[in-house]
Amino acid sequence: MKIKLIVTSMSIAALTAGINISAIAAPTDSARTLPVRTAAGLPDIAVLASLKVEENRNRSIDANSTASKPSKAKTAKTADSMGKLIDNQRTQVAPSVSADNMSVEELTRKDQQSQSTDDMSDGQAVAGPSAAALASADSSSYELAESQPSLDASTDSSIKSIEDVDGKTHTTLNLSSYAKQVNGSTWSPNMNVNSAMTIKIQALLDWNHASPGPIDGGWGMNSKKALINFQNMKGLPATGKMDQKTWDALVKNIPANKPVLVTYTLTDEDLKTNFATTPTGSEAKSKVKGLYYQDIKEMLGERFHMDVRYLDKLNKNKAYKAGETITVLNNRGPLNQRINRVVANKADQTLYAYNGDKLVATYPTTVGSSSTPSPQGTFKIVNKVKMPWYKATVGEGDQKKVHMLPPGPNNPVGVVWMGLSKPSYGLHGSPTPEGISRQASAGCVRLTNWDVLEVYANIENGATVVLQ
Repeated sequence: MKIKLIVTSMSIAALTAGINISAIAAPTDSARTLPVRTAAGLPDIAVLASLKVEENRNRSIDANSTASKPSKAKTAKTADSMGKLIDNQRTQVAPSVSADNMSVEELTRKDQQSQSTDDMSDGQAVAGPSAAALASADSSSYELAESQPSLDASTDSSIKSIEDVDGKTHTTLNLSSYAKQVNGSTWSPNMNVNSAMTIKIQALLDWNHASPGPIDGGWGMNSKKALINFQNMKGLPATGKMDQKTWDALVKNIPANKPVLVTYTLTDEDLKTNFATTPTGSEAKSKVKGLYYQDIKEMLGERFHMDVRYLDKLNKNKAYKAGETITVLNNRGPLNQRINRVVANKADQTLYAYNGDKLVATYPTTVGSSSTPSPQGTFKIVNKVKMPWYKATVGEGDQKKVHMLPPGPNNPVGVVWMGLSKPSYGLHGSPTPEGISRQASAGCVRLTNWDVLEVYANIENGATVVLQ
């Protein structure tokens, strides 16, 4: 499935006037070329993070439970799955939620189901249905349901949710004993491995913009990568193990009283968000107003950078009604760093973001697949589209049809598309954040919706993109 882009700034007049679109989209020859330092010199993160090793994902956590003593065999297994996070581990291990929460087999099955039900043979991210119809070489096959109203994606409440963190009131009132344990955790060289410390480290990594992806309380592949990436960002030995210097660097710029878990009271606005089950198949998807969140828990998971299953474990027996108080993760602040170069490394499944030669952020990513590999080389960001439509091509020859899939967090490219000077390729979001680094992409660079929004907010048109 190829992905192409129609530039946001295209107008119908420009298209009908026959303006050369590639001339609009491409950077000028005089664009400043930034020095490129590849990630080749960094430690082999694929080895350090054990990317090919499937972790145990069958453990669970009770948000109100106390620490228990497992068997020696379980202790050894847990210590191994933590990737030797903390030196000098003891035999007592607190309950831990499953590592990254989804098995390789489950993700593979999900991808296969998605590919078979979406019935797409080709596709492209576009700014809107009108531009797509005019730009299509086969516009006669373009179909848009007559009953489908236009959608202003920028003002839709469900789509704004990820970014709209200001004004969301968080408190530390009525926290569970587990949440208090997480907030009060402090690392020490001889401490016992416990789930409270794991969550705190995941949050600290996220706050320092070494994203672990959806935070889940399990020390899985993306968490290991995030710790290694943070150590690289700070010029520390990239061991993937916690030590005093790493801990000091993690908390250095974080207020000492900043809680990891907070209480949040659901509002009427939250409940009035548009929710809808995502239909099966491109034609059915093209007939809905938006590819919204399917329920409020999916929305809250993306807003607070949490795996939905971990959100559920923290909020057992909650009805998610207006006025109800739930426990969520305290969000990171804005990056506030200019990004003028990114390196997407397929072996590491990581996107490295640079300001000049300074590594300022890292994100877990999916870079292509064995069947649709990403090209290697150096390219440029030529256009940026927030809340893109998706033009899905179904069938071949006389049976070929084109369906316009509306914007939303469950759009095939998520909430952002950033096109490259290599046609059909780009950086974009994902409707399945828990699959990042495990799922496949159609040759592009896929991130969680919240991570891609952070890149979008700080990267410029003309920025360098290195695909390795």
